[in-house]
Amino acid sequence: MSESDGPVAGAGAVIVEDGRILLVRRGREPGRGLWAVPGGRVRLGETWRQAAAREVKEETGLEVEIGELLWAGESIGPGDPPEWHFALVDFDASVVGGELQAGDDAAEARFVPLEEVAEYPITLSMTSLIDQVLAREAS
Repeated sequence: MSESDGPVAGAGAVIVEDGRILLVRRGREPGRGLWAVPGGRVRLGETWRQAAAREVKEETGLEVEIGELLWAGESIGPGDPPEWHFALVDFDASVVGGELQAGDDAAEARFVPLEEVAEYPITLSMTSLIDQVLAREAS
């Protein structure tokens, strides 16, 4: 990434069913081997919501309905200039079709009980997202 490059837009989906959240284990860098909600880069001409739905389909095989914005943040890699800089938004979503199977750059996809997420190696940006999801689910 050069200094003239701006942040890359990324969109994801938070799918919680029966106290479990859908996570994917990243198969590519950055964050290979770490767990996160399904998501990825927004393509030119695509809305945040369209990108989130497409990424879920590509990474998990599931078709989703995208709801309200849940979380916004960023992920900035190491280095000067940094290796990466993603501007991220994650939306609430619900499954409306498809069959769960890892695909695209996801090495695995599974529903994880919310109380067990802390046992998984997650991406740094997932920490505040999970805190927000746990607080919402507790209320």
